[in-house]
Amino acid sequence: MPKRTLGTGSAALEVSAIGLGCMGFTMSWPPFLPHDESIRVIRTAYEMGERFFDTAEVYGPFANEELVGEALEPFRDDVVIATKFGFALHGGFGEDEGEAQLDSSGRVQQTDSRPETIRKAVEGSLKRLRTDHIDLYYQHRVDTKVPIEDVAGVMGELMDEGKILHWGLSEAAPATVRRAHAVTPVTAVQNEYSMWWRKPEEELIPTLEELGIGLVPFSPLGKAMLAGRFNASTRFADDDYRSRIPRFSPDHMAHNIAMSDYVESLARAKGVAPAQIALGWLLARKPWIAPIPGTKHVDRLRQNLGGAAVTFTSDELADIDRALGAITIEGARYQPTQEALTNH
Repeated sequence: MPKRTLGTGSAALEVSAIGLGCMGFTMSWPPFLPHDESIRVIRTAYEMGERFFDTAEVYGPFANEELVGEALEPFRDDVVIATKFGFALHGGFGEDEGEAQLDSSGRVQQTDSRPETIRKAVEGSLKRLRTDHIDLYYQHRVDTKVPIEDVAGVMGELMDEGKILHWGLSEAAPATVRRAHAVTPVTAVQNEYSMWWRKPEEELIPTLEELGIGLVPFSPLGKAMLAGRFNASTRFADDDYRSRIPRFSPDHMAHNIAMSDYVESLARAKGVAPAQIALGWLLARKPWIAPIPGTKHVDRLRQNLGGAAVTFTSDELADIDRALGAITIEGARYQPTQEALTNH
């Protein structure tokens, strides 16, 4: 597996070019695997060359970190583990007192990045991950009630204490990234980015390039839309997170399937899988981009990791840009309550 470097100078962090997003093992994408099978899939990813694993305390909540910690404990010194803080989980869900606010899909809707909460969160994550340090610690969503400079200051303190090695932000506006980076250098920003969500190209990616910060795209396969698995008549079960995303609604799917069809045509021309086209395209955008597709299946894991071997000529990339620009996508990427949590 090729390597990539996120961040520069003291903030530089080497990761595998393609990471594994672990959320789906415990959240959003049922049915979930038995515990032992989940452990096996994560360890198989390591055996295949995977070295960059992404989790968060809110996934579960807490269960995902416990799973990742157990799975990676035998290889801890040979992997990069990224996790996240920033939601109101302390208390609630059996920890301390209080209740987190949930939306209709069971997702936490209340941010909390107060310094005292961050310190509770990091201690919990360290314990669940069975480690004495976190390689990359993201603020999961920007907390508008807490100045980002205060959050960045706590990150610097945690680095000095050796509890975290690098830090980053998720779904943060370029201006927020600048302010944070000025206090404690940011290694990476995690953001949705794919062939069918290209908004980061407008302001975020130029800002990251200027500042020397890496980009970690989540949902790089468009929640499987770019993996060649759906058609215009695809419908999602009520417990599938996509059933509540506007762009996956029946009316919008009938229109948006044009994107999937286009990626499939590229895949046929190159003799590879659609998912490999989508991941190879992301890797070709910038040398400091490292996507984190998620999967619970070994065959898809193998396929995704193969995306690192897909290359494009400059002419091919120009042709793809023109084609993507001509394809319109209908429907929002989030429900309004979730979009409101982003810092865009």
